Amino acid sequence: MSKPTGNGVNDKLIAIAKENNITTVWDRFMLQEPHCGFGTLGICCKICNLGPCRIDPFGEGAQVGTCGADADTISARNLARNTAGGASCHSDHGRDLALTLLELGRGKAKDYFIKDPVKLRKLAIEFGLKIDGKDDLKIAEELGERILREYGQQEGELTLIKRAPKKQIDTWKKMNVYPKGIDIEVVETMARTHVGVDNEYKHIIECAVRTSLVDGWGGSMIATDLSDILFGSPKPIRAEVNLGVLKEDEVNVLVHGHEPTLSDIIVTASQDKELIELAKTNGAKGINLAGICCTAAEILMRHGLPMAGNFLQQELAIVTGAVEAMVVDIQCIMPSLPDVAKNYHTKLISTSPKAKFKGIEHIEFHEKEALSIAKNILRQAIENYKNRSSKKVNIPKEKMTIVAGFTMENIFHNLGGTFRGTYRPLNDAIISGRIRGVAGVVGCDNPKNESSMCHIDMVKHLVKNDVLVVQTGCSAGACGQAGLLTPEAAFRYAGDGLKEICETVGIPPVLHTGSCVDNTRILTACCEMVKEGGIGNSIDELPVAGAAPEWMSEKAIAIGWYFVASGIYVVLGTPLRVLGSKNVTNYICDEIESTLGGKWAFEGDPIKAAQLMVEHIDKKRKALKLNSLMYAAA
Repeated sequence: MSKPTGNGVNDKLIAIAKENNITTVWDRFMLQEPHCGFGTLGICCKICNLGPCRIDPFGEGAQVGTCGADADTISARNLARNTAGGASCHSDHGRDLALTLLELGRGKAKDYFIKDPVKLRKLAIEFGLKIDGKDDLKIAEELGERILREYGQQEGELTLIKRAPKKQIDTWKKMNVYPKGIDIEVVETMARTHVGVDNEYKHIIECAVRTSLVDGWGGSMIATDLSDILFGSPKPIRAEVNLGVLKEDEVNVLVHGHEPTLSDIIVTASQDKELIELAKTNGAKGINLAGICCTAAEILMRHGLPMAGNFLQQELAIVTGAVEAMVVDIQCIMPSLPDVAKNYHTKLISTSPKAKFKGIEHIEFHEKEALSIAKNILRQAIENYKNRSSKKVNIPKEKMTIVAGFTMENIFHNLGGTFRGTYRPLNDAIISGRIRGVAGVVGCDNPKNESSMCHIDMVKHLVKNDVLVVQTGCSAGACGQAGLLTPEAAFRYAGDGLKEICETVGIPPVLHTGSCVDNTRILTACCEMVKEGGIGNSIDELPVAGAAPEWMSEKAIAIGWYFVASGIYVVLGTPLRVLGSKNVTNYICDEIESTLGGKWAFEGDPIKAAQLMVEHIDKKRKALKLNSLMYAAA
């Protein structure tokens, strides 16, 4: 029996699932309890066949593995391998977009277009290309080639990492964590954590840090920039969120995953007049396209299409009985979906060459035939509409309006106007004390917590204390469902200083900046704050903090590391699996701050965690002699 999730929509649909003997992620989570204590502490090792080995946390049994590795080595190796897994997944996303850009430039991906030619040219110049006299397609081809070289290069440096402030770059070089290329750092981490190779925990963590940097300042940053070029740079836009966006009288198609090459072209296909007429012929009024997880954020940010739900709601979307097709690609797809879908008419379609699922029809997606494949997928969804059983339809009424689409670039114009964009109003608001500081609250939702409530409670506490919050991914979806992502939310939730800024500028107190790869927008925004001046000469001096209160995947570990490595204090709702090693825990939660400027903290109570962030921001304000706040803290 699963515990209440804290989310009324989820609880209603979970109850319906139980009536139909359908297990959900909450049921499976309860069946796993109690979780393995050795695994939770990070002191089990299975990287070779001498084991699996485990360290006795009470000191009465084995204190080293068969090979002699102790708790420090084992926990550091596990952490480094997690970081490599997360970094490789996000960096691979960037690689795929670079390949799409290259194919477009060569005339082989004809269903795509350069939708932000200004950003294309700026990025090409940043990568050292000469653009005079060249058209967009030629620049796209050369830029694609140039970016792909950074994945395989064995020496040199990443281009986009040079966006970081000089102090961060100098720190990385001094610590020997300045990366050479993207793939080589991931491979080296895997090699160094092989049995009998690297054993000194600080040296292993050094490798994890370097690997995270190729994600944040490499693959993910590439993915964000190329998505803007190919699919259009987002602008603030109103949309709706929660499962109530599904429609009883339309063909409901959900895109789920992370690859915008697929989701964006499905948006185009859904507007095809022939397909719309086919939907009407099959008894529907039209096609309703919505998203789950980070794919939802991609089509939300650029097209204003609704976000049906977060990671934990993917099964519940099917339980509504109103989804004709769920189209999945990679990352965060639950293998349980076919077991849920067999109770309904929902058609599940996987599309990525990298990911197949048992019991799911596979229609492989290739950019060279993008629109044709997208139309084929939608056609199957439309033809499935007639198989929907009205008796099984239970669409929740709950949905919420949100404003999303904030980026480092358009914040210039939101703050300073179209003709003289600047970050000066933001920095001045921090200097004057109207805004206490800025916090990034990101990451997944997790059945270990009340569904999404950790995000919501944390963010409410932060904005009440005049902290401007920036969000991505499922965390933004959760706070959107709670009504925190509209300008009007400032009047209900924000402290007086932040409320004044939001009212003046017309922005929400919580800014949705995109999918999980778009955490790099937060990095580049921090760089712009440093450039504007007055609140620190490097990222580690800024009054900012980060959190992932319900983190779930290895990607979250890589993301957290590249923020820590960039000088930011990061709080996790559940600990990294290092607590079995006092030395590793102390190093990453305390000592490492003296070199990198950032560090980790673990706190399960979202209010206490938010207060830790407020206290850290106040410490940074004090160091900058920005002690006074315009209004008393809430």
